[in-house]
Order: sequence, then structure tokens, then C-alpha cells
Amino acid sequence: MKTILEKSRYLAFIGIVSLLVAALAAFAWGTLKTFHTVMLVIASLGTDAAITIEFIEIVDSFLIATAILIFAVSLYELFIGDIDLPEWMLAHNLHDLKAKLSSMVVLVMGVKFLQKLVDYKDAEDLLRVGLSIAAVSAVLIAFGYFGKKD
Repeated sequence: MKTILEKSRYLAFIGIVSLLVAALAAFAWGTLKTFHTVMLVIASLGTDAAITIEFIEIVDSFLIATAILIFAVSLYELFIGDIDLPEWMLAHNLHDLKAKLSSMVVLVMGVKFLQKLVDYKDAEDLLRVGLSIAAVSAVLIAFGYFGKKD
């Protein structure tokens, strides 16, 4: 039974491979968005108002892709073995992994709010979205700060 439990850590490969495939797809998605945006800039000679939003969406897609990649390498580090990557990319326990996810969620929400801000139509709706994002961000930041047990 001990051997089976020890070897069960390799089940993490399912998640690692899945996350790597997802990261690859997300980077491809960002690349396609980049190509589309460059074409928009060229076609409109930089005068289309949608260009700013398109660039923000590119940043958002690459943030998501990077977060997925960080999760894949961190799962490998946690369950399989050491990996030679920059320290900031790795999580050494589940709390670190959840804190990294929280940080990325806050960043993505910030980008989404910026998209709303650039394209806002209703001030009350913008205020509700901003307050909601602020509340969720505060909780996630507090979780990262206070959630670690020594």
C-alpha cells in the first residue's frame, strides 16, 4: 500500500500535461490576437479606437497563458521533483500555488476593468464592476497575506 501511495504522486502528470497543452493553446491564442491587432493597426493606420482595447486583450491573454505555465511547472516541482527555473516561477507548497493563482486573478481582473473603463457606456455599471473587482481583489490579497500558516 505504501508503494502505491508513493507512486500515486505521478498522477500529477495528468494535470501537468493538461496544463502544458492549455498553456500552449493560450500562447497560440495570444499570438493570433497579436496578429489580428497588427493587421488592424496597419489597415486603419492606427486610427481605429478598438486598437487600445485589442492591445489590452493581448496582455490579458498572455497573462492567462503565463499563469497556466506557472501552474504546470509548480505542480511538477511540488509532486515530481526539482526543476531548474527562476524562483519566482515556482511554488514550493500548495499555499504558494494558491497565492500565485490569486495574484494572477487580481491582475486579470484589473485588465478586464481597464477594458470596461476604455469602453464604458454606463457610469453606474462601471462603478458596480469596479467595486466588485476591488472587493474580490481585497479578499484575494488578504488571503495571500494572512492565509499562510507557519
